[in-house]
Amino acid sequence: MRWVFLLLLVLNLFYYVWHQQQAPLRVKEVEPMALYQGAQKGLQLLDASDRAKVRPESPQSPAPSSDQTCLFLGSFQQEDGARQVEQRLMALDIQAEVRPVNAAAGLDYWVYLAPLASRQASLRQLKELQARRIDSYIITQGDLANGISLGIFPRSDSAESVMQRLRDAGYEPMLRELPRAQRSFWVRIAPESRRLADDAMPQLVSDFKELQHQIMPCESVATAQ
Repeated sequence: MRWVFLLLLVLNLFYYVWHQQQAPLRVKEVEPMALYQGAQKGLQLLDASDRAKVRPESPQSPAPSSDQTCLFLGSFQQEDGARQVEQRLMALDIQAEVRPVNAAAGLDYWVYLAPLASRQASLRQLKELQARRIDSYIITQGDLANGISLGIFPRSDSAESVMQRLRDAGYEPMLRELPRAQRSFWVRIAPESRRLADDAMPQLVSDFKELQHQIMPCESVATAQ
């Protein structure tokens, strides 16, 4: 009986192995694998030249614009002269406007005595100067308030002469240089009207003698020549 049982057991094992070999194989996760392979087919490695071709273009930032330049016509000592040129240009559809300009025109020389400890002391000093027949005035404003002004002179030698007279009288005068401003008037032409103004320039020069022109940034201040 034992041998019969063992024989049946061996036959059952043999049959099981043979049945497993005949059964169809099942591949798990076939669909995800196919999707992965399909995705791999859609990917390609790019070299440097290919990357340059497909790189999205970034919007170009505008180049920094340089200051616009305008044509200035002048200079006129009186505003009426500048207004005449302005009206002539506007009649030709040229955009123009009058600009007053304060230009440096040399130096003035201010002789003065420094403020004393109190206004009363400065007033006593003023009376002393006037008793010596020295032209003098009390300064009422600014950083020299309560000081004494002894005159503003267009030449340095004139100022030095007055200072020497005061030194001889026992005072200690001081000197301050003051920029002298000269106002003139210029006609500024807008950049979009520049071409029309160039065409009109010969006639303007003929009608307004000694008319000068300068080209500079539109917001700058023209300098009188």
